[in-house]
Amino acid sequence: MTPDSPTPDSPTPDSPTRSSSRADAAGAPRASRPSVRRRVLTAAAVAGASALVLTGCGLQPAASFVPGAAPGSIQRIDDLPDDAHLTVTSKNFTEQLVLGKIAVLAAKAAGFDVTDETNVPGSVAVRELMTSHGADFTYEYTGTAWLTFMGHEQGIPDKTEQWQAVKQEDAGNGLTWLEPAPMNNTYAFAVRDEAVSELGDVQTLSDITKLPLDQRTFCVESEFNSRADGFKPMLEKYGLELGGSGENGVPTSNVSILDTGTVYTATDRGKCNFGEVFTTDGRIKSLGLTVLEDDRGFFPAYNVAPVIDSATLREYPQLRDVYDQISPKLTDAVLQELNRQVDVEGREPADVAFDWMVREGFITEP
Repeated sequence: MTPDSPTPDSPTPDSPTRSSSRADAAGAPRASRPSVRRRVLTAAAVAGASALVLTGCGLQPAASFVPGAAPGSIQRIDDLPDDAHLTVTSKNFTEQLVLGKIAVLAAKAAGFDVTDETNVPGSVAVRELMTSHGADFTYEYTGTAWLTFMGHEQGIPDKTEQWQAVKQEDAGNGLTWLEPAPMNNTYAFAVRDEAVSELGDVQTLSDITKLPLDQRTFCVESEFNSRADGFKPMLEKYGLELGGSGENGVPTSNVSILDTGTVYTATDRGKCNFGEVFTTDGRIKSLGLTVLEDDRGFFPAYNVAPVIDSATLREYPQLRDVYDQISPKLTDAVLQELNRQVDVEGREPADVAFDWMVREGFITEP
């Protein structure tokens, strides 16, 4: 599964391009934006046929409906105008749908009239909605913004530094990045739970180097296997040689190149000891896989963070407090579980988001 394809968000850049010039100035009047929003959404619909059923990832069409939300720890903003409006957008894969519905519910509880424009096909269309100021809010991944939208060749493994870099650069686009969540949907390798002890209590990628050569078996998807920043350089970072047969080798016969979704089940069934995964995928939990620590910091950071139109935030600065209280709760484990409920149990993203928000006390049932 490649992030930012129809699956848990993709560390894989779409096509690396510089972010487009803003159509409006950062302080453009909000009243001028609906026509921009309609134009961008029309293009997105033509390009991607919104609301497709994405069969490989357990996705169903995401309706714009979400349950009503009454205040909890998120209170209605004092003196909020009756016509206060917020447009929320998201991409069209499971994790983004859940996060988008969380954003919609939070805004409703705070008293906004919300336009739900989640489930937009493709990262580029969502990005254009934000940079053209046709939408006010989205959850975005630091690595995706840095590599895909801003066109940098290498990500920054340190989570804080990566967030600060995208925050600074996007300020010039009239977008404000709020505090990032702990969740980091990046590449990783996982091992089936029952094999951890069999493999010397393996916990980190460095631990793989201590194993006998015949136990260094991997399942990876073809894209990751061929990427310039993928499998081979990752092994080199850890002192291993792809194709080598010596003490530090990983023979090519030890590597299975599989279709995206097959890697998880193949790892669970023991076809290989170590499978390439994305850290917030719900199948990690449902299949009983243990994610290994990237202890040498090879993989870039892909933390998710709220991104708000700067003009909107100036108009409603209380939005910072609304979303800053949610972000610390969005951990890898939480998103694994929420994604699992959609992808494995077949639940609607809006219902999953609503139940979690109520459970955490952010909102209450109306």
